Amino acid sequence: MAVISDPVADLLTRIRNGIQARHPRVDMPSSKLKAEIARILKDEGYISNFKVLEEGGKKNLRIFLKYKREGKNVISHLERVSRPGRRIYTSRRDIGRVLGGLGTNILTTPQGVMTGRSARKAGVGGEVLCNIW
Repeated sequence: MAVISDPVADLLTRIRNGIQARHPRVDMPSSKLKAEIARILKDEGYISNFKVLEEGGKKNLRIFLKYKREGKNVISHLERVSRPGRRIYTSRRDIGRVLGGLGTNILTTPQGVMTGRSARKAGVGGEVLCNIW
């Protein structure tokens, strides 16, 4: 098994590839951060559900992808912002809007992983993980 240097980018890539191939679900190794990102994606309506499964002592994250009635993707774009080589932090005043408020950005803050909208309301800044629309 290869060691993944950027687990968030791996999560986003697996979701992107699953949507491209029209898979009903994608599986990947689980972590607390990935599970929190999946929770936000579910709360914001980008995925239908997720589960953390334990198989043989290892935890796996299963994400159930969501499509519109016409078969179009609910997620049209996933973009990694902060990377291990270049971290992007923002203050509470500078949290940007994604697509004029139509998209969602996910931040990791001192109060946990949350959307940019929630971080603005809570008055906290943090590291911008990704943008979704």
